[in-house]
Amino acid sequence: MDATATGPASAGPAAPEANRISHPLRPGRWLAAGVTALVLAWLAWTIAINPNLHWDIVVKYQFDRVILEGLWVTVQLTVASMAIGVVLGVVVALMQVSDSRVLRAGAMAYVWFFRGTPLLVQLIFWFNIALIFPEVGLGVPFGGPKLMTWETNTLVTGFVAALLGLSINEGAYMSEIVRAGLRAVDPGQQEAAAALGMSRMKIMRRVVLPQAMRIIVPPTGNQFISMLKTTSLVSVIAGADLLTVAQRLYLTNFEVIALLIVASLWYLVLTTVASIGQYYLERRFSRGFGATAPGTLRGRITRNLRFTGSAG
Repeated sequence: MDATATGPASAGPAAPEANRISHPLRPGRWLAAGVTALVLAWLAWTIAINPNLHWDIVVKYQFDRVILEGLWVTVQLTVASMAIGVVLGVVVALMQVSDSRVLRAGAMAYVWFFRGTPLLVQLIFWFNIALIFPEVGLGVPFGGPKLMTWETNTLVTGFVAALLGLSINEGAYMSEIVRAGLRAVDPGQQEAAAALGMSRMKIMRRVVLPQAMRIIVPPTGNQFISMLKTTSLVSVIAGADLLTVAQRLYLTNFEVIALLIVASLWYLVLTTVASIGQYYLERRFSRGFGATAPGTLRGRITRNLRFTGSAG
């Protein structure tokens, strides 16, 4: 007598069909993607054929000597301002976590003032500092004799004023970043290191900072990229940066849009290069911390190319 097998065993061949995941159709997504692609294509085509953009002038000035000199000043301002800002940020952050009320109060006042006033105002202030202090010198404080004096206008050029404004303002923001990194380290590790007889400075150098760096580095990279674009503000004080020289050129040849495009393209190049460096630096410091590993390189570049407001 023949028997037909029934039950779970007979359902074996159909199991793959039952486990197959069905992806629902998303017509709205396809429609949005199609419309977006169409708009982008139309925008690119319109820009490419628009005679008012003067692409021949863009090509002519893209590697012009004056533009490249302004580009170099922008790079110098960015690197120097960030370097000074990081040093100031570390010092102020250490003051904020100090046991001294005087140090904490001084750090809080510094952060409060320079984060609370616009960066553009600070730049103009530093450029006109000679109106307050016509001379600066070395000597005995509180009205004592001066050993040497210099005219402030001679010392504080447009570049120096830009460097002072950018770096001191950046120090206020970096102090908050560094302080957050220091606070993120488990206090128990510091107590254990102190129990081993390590000094506070050695604990900070050997225990706290190596762990805090993986938290400090990502926002510091973002601050560097933001600084690249923020340097354009120094054009109001003739800081000789990329935007300043582009403005000087278009005031003589009246090619305003073309030279603004030249400056924008160089800002995009600098931002892209900095984004790549930030990606590999974050990957280096995130070793051993899989959850904090950076995303893809393309995603990092895309995020950093988005518009961000000035740090001030």
